Amino acid sequence: MTTRILIADDQDDIRSGFRLILDSQPDMTVVGEAADGESALALARELRPDVVLADIRMPRLDGLELTRLLAGQTRVVVVTTFDLDEYVQTALVNGACGFLLKRSGPTLLVEGVRAAMQGETLISPQVTVRLLSRLTGRAPKPVPVDHPLTEREVEIVRLVARGLTNAEIGAELFISAGTAKTHIANVQAKLGVRNRVGIAAWAWEHGVAKAEDGC
Repeated sequence: MTTRILIADDQDDIRSGFRLILDSQPDMTVVGEAADGESALALARELRPDVVLADIRMPRLDGLELTRLLAGQTRVVVVTTFDLDEYVQTALVNGACGFLLKRSGPTLLVEGVRAAMQGETLISPQVTVRLLSRLTGRAPKPVPVDHPLTEREVEIVRLVARGLTNAEIGAELFISAGTAKTHIANVQAKLGVRNRVGIAAWAWEHGVAKAEDGC
């Protein structure tokens, strides 16, 4: 089935860029755009999209309030420039199915939409790193001696915990972004986690990610 998406952002170039990215996916189509929160609310109720991508700072009605008003009716993924902790918390409390930073790139945007459709909540790695780094004040659990990861996969885990994208991991390790993506999929399967957030959480919890690795 094709995922129907509504884009709500007050910047024309952002909406156009998102549309190009999403419409290029075989399982996604953009059914509408809105330049302010009230228009987005009206269009969401009229078009009934599967997912709404909502900026936070919009005229007339901000994305956080839009998320609250649409909760239970439509999946909302907040996509913003601003990664303040209060925004993340409010968005998730208001029912957001994801919190992505615009600078995270097109791949994560697509992953965020797919995660929302699967009932998961995807948060940009940069945000996750900052939130999870607070765990460094606690004594980490010992890494299980019999953990299933190879040395290369442990390197991948450490870089994911730093918030690096697939392309950045590839550049760091001199491998392709596609190879990095494959490693990450293997790590998820071995650790029994659903996404990069789960990998980062495992890394911080077990002390694999060090404080100096943070952002």
